[in-house]
Amino acid sequence: MNITTTKPFPVFVVLYNTVSEPFFNKVTILGVGLIGASCALALKSRGLCKTILGFGRKETNLIQAKEQGIIDEYSLEAADSCKNADLVILSAPAGSFKKLLYSVRDALKKNSLVTDVGSVKGPLVPALEAMMPEGVHYIGSHPIAGSDSSGIANASADLFYGTRCLVTPTSRSDEKAIRKIISLWESFGSNVEIMDPMMHDEIYAAASHLPHLLAYALVNTVADTNAAYLQYAGSGFKDTTRIALSSPELWRDIVLLNRENLVALIESLECNLEMVASLIKNADAEGLEREFSKAQLFRSTIK
Repeated sequence: MNITTTKPFPVFVVLYNTVSEPFFNKVTILGVGLIGASCALALKSRGLCKTILGFGRKETNLIQAKEQGIIDEYSLEAADSCKNADLVILSAPAGSFKKLLYSVRDALKKNSLVTDVGSVKGPLVPALEAMMPEGVHYIGSHPIAGSDSSGIANASADLFYGTRCLVTPTSRSDEKAIRKIISLWESFGSNVEIMDPMMHDEIYAAASHLPHLLAYALVNTVADTNAAYLQYAGSGFKDTTRIALSSPELWRDIVLLNRENLVALIESLECNLEMVASLIKNADAEGLEREFSKAQLFRSTIK
C-alpha cells in the first residue's frame, strides 16, 4: 500500500437507476445499538416498512427499544428474529458478523436482502456473500455516521441525513439488490458512493481506524506517565482524544479485521515520529516548522 500518495483514491460512480421508495413488510435489526436503532427510526419515520423486529444480547436494551417505539417486537433468538424478514441489517460488532449470519442463514427467506453497517469490508464482504443461501442477496454498506456516544439513547431518525454512505458490491452482486440498498440509504438522506471492498479498507484504515488507535494510545501514554495529568487536559487534548470514548469492543473487532492495512500505517507513523523526534533533539526549528506547515496544509483540504 502506498502510504505517501497524495492522489485521491478512485471511487466508482453510481450508475444504477434506483427505485424511488424501497418498502419492506418486515425488517430485522441484528444489534439494536446507536446505528441499528437509528436505522429503525429512519425506516419508521419515512414509512419504509410495516414491522421492525430487533435482536440483541441484552433483553433490557430490547425492552427499552420497544417501549420507546424504536422496534415493534424483539427476540433473543437470532434465527427466529429473521424469519419472514424482507431485509436483515447486521449492526452488531463486525467481528460477530460471520458467526451471526451462520446462525440465521437457514431462516432467511428467498428474495430477501441482507446488509450491514460495519466499518470493515475487505475480508468480510466476500465471506458474507459466500454464506448467502440461494436467492438471498447480501450487499455491504458503511454509513459514515455515528458518535463516540453509543446506545439507543443517542439514536436518531436523521443520523444518516447529509452523510456519506459507501455501498460495496462485488462482481457477484445482484443488480436489483444493489439498487434497492442504494435506494434505502438515499431514502435516509445519505449521499451514496459505490466502492470496492478492499479499497474501502485501505482508505478507512488511514482516515478512521488509525486515528482511533492514536486516540486510545495517546490517552494511555499520558495515563501511564501520570494519570493525574489528565485532569489538566484542555480543549486540544479533549478534541484530539474524543474518539477514545468509543466502544472498545467495536474497535477491537475493526482493528483486528483491518490489521494488515493498519500495521503498514503504524510503521509509516513510526517513521514520521522518529523524524520529528530527531528534529526536536537537534533543535531544528526550521525543520519542525516545515513539518507542521505541511500538516497544516493537508489538514486545510478536509472539508
